[in-house]
Amino acid sequence: MKKIQILVCAVIALLSFSQVKAQTAPSKDAILSAYYGVKNALITSNAATTNAKAKEFQTAVNAVPADQLTEEQKDKLLFDARHIGESNDIAHQREHFANLSQNLYALVKAGKFNSSPIYRDYCPMKKSYWLSESAAIKNPYYGNQMLTCGEVKETLPAAK
Repeated sequence: MKKIQILVCAVIALLSFSQVKAQTAPSKDAILSAYYGVKNALITSNAATTNAKAKEFQTAVNAVPADQLTEEQKDKLLFDARHIGESNDIAHQREHFANLSQNLYALVKAGKFNSSPIYRDYCPMKKSYWLSESAAIKNPYYGNQMLTCGEVKETLPAAK
């Protein structure tokens, strides 16, 4: 009887630890979610919201363990995110967003860490790409000025 109680306690402790670990384990999907926050803020042309979302993106990148992202990969993402997060000039934020998008695309393409499809969109006026969670075009480079300008150039399926 005592062995069963010990076994039950051990199973409960293991399950509790697994739940805590699952809740606190950073996810590469968190990077994509935070990136979409930056993109969506740029669509609304709100520099202050974009600034805040870029800081959330930095937090998400910093939370990913070294075995999932190298320091060089993190540095590339953080460089542009810092510039976006420190600026209140929407044009400057959009310039760095183009680079951020390019660097994140390279990681997604190589690492396949997305749990849902990603759409790589292209703006012919800016001659730059961005990533989207939806096939509908909403241009972060021009916002309401040219909201639907652009096209889907590639669809990256969810990683298995």
